[in-house]
Amino acid sequence: MGKFKSYLKIWCADFWHILNHELRQVLHDGGVMLIFVVAGLLYPLLYNLVYLNGIVHETPIAVVDNADCSDTHRIIRELDATKEVSVAYKCMNMEEAKRLMQERKVKGIIMFPSDFGKKLAHMETATFSAYADMSSFLYYKNVMSAANFVMLHEVGEIQMVRYSSMGMTDQAAFESTKPILYDDNNPYNRSFSYSYFLVSAILLIIIQQTMFYGMSLLAGTQREQNRSFASIPYDLQGGSGVGRIVLGRAGAYWLIYMAIGTYIAFIVPAIFGLPQRGDFKDVFAMLAFFVTDCVLFSMTWSTLITRRESVFVLFLAMSPVCLFLSGCSWPTCAFPKFWKLFSYLFPSTFGCQAYLNMSVAGGDMSEATVQMSGMILQTIIYFFTASMCMLGENWVIRHKERIKEIRDANARKLGIDRAEDARIIAGE
Repeated sequence: MGKFKSYLKIWCADFWHILNHELRQVLHDGGVMLIFVVAGLLYPLLYNLVYLNGIVHETPIAVVDNADCSDTHRIIRELDATKEVSVAYKCMNMEEAKRLMQERKVKGIIMFPSDFGKKLAHMETATFSAYADMSSFLYYKNVMSAANFVMLHEVGEIQMVRYSSMGMTDQAAFESTKPILYDDNNPYNRSFSYSYFLVSAILLIIIQQTMFYGMSLLAGTQREQNRSFASIPYDLQGGSGVGRIVLGRAGAYWLIYMAIGTYIAFIVPAIFGLPQRGDFKDVFAMLAFFVTDCVLFSMTWSTLITRRESVFVLFLAMSPVCLFLSGCSWPTCAFPKFWKLFSYLFPSTFGCQAYLNMSVAGGDMSEATVQMSGMILQTIIYFFTASMCMLGENWVIRHKERIKEIRDANARKLGIDRAEDARIIAGE
């Protein structure tokens, strides 16, 4: 028992020494602090400001009615009656409607072809076209939603007329048109706000991405200065145990991001009125698991970063991918198998879904069992991969000269002058 207490004391002392050392490394790197603090604090505010108006009503549109019949007049009145759009102009042709859109007077165009009424009269499929200004997704959503609502209503009315013309009673025609009555209920986003389902997921992705980029920036800087991010300190009291080194370094980032994560997950939604229906203890526990998962994920993949500027390329490439793979913009059940498996590499895949289930939908921990299990499994796997990456890179550092000798010997066998190649690449 005495040996165990002594070992535990030494382990904790080494852990604390490594944690403090890593915190000093972070605090003395201006670029890392810029990403951790400035980006971590400002990005959530920026995204919420951009999507502050998550709902747009009465989007002005132009109508081009080439058919000019009773059917198109009725549909135009129904379009104008929806909350999504307002028929601001009735144009003689498409050129006039295009000019209005170019002048930013309308955000969409509905065009009826000249044979629209004739096709309906002959019981043929009639179509009309919808065009939207894509400068904002909300304009597209409103134009398409209004067109779809009116189209579905018209289809039902047309079916009623056709069944009645076949000799069916009104009741029989109604039952044939709508055999099953249903009530459309959207309990978690009744206003269909774009920001409710998008920004809530973005908040968790900001935690993951800023942590990964900051940690990778520090790793790339140290490698450029011939100070490996994976160097194992051998001056510890208990020797060079990898576990305490990984956990000590992880602890530094965990402390920083629990503070930033609490701000992002609780304070920012309160500022902008985003839903916070979950119990604080459940959401905070989920956040703690998510931050732990992100730290070990970042420690593993930052091993691949050799240059400081590589981080900014990854920033542009991976952030939209992580958002898409979170499932907030496209149902995960519709993912191809490859992308489904690929999404399991990122903590945000489970974290965003758990946060939406708990904070937005108001569920408890049991509603996020699958996501929590996924994060715990990821954490275990990434702890071992971070340890293996650290051991592997440290082995390369200790055998650097030997590896260089082997590479030079192989190059000589192949007739390659590595020194000359290096001078050419450097432009000398």
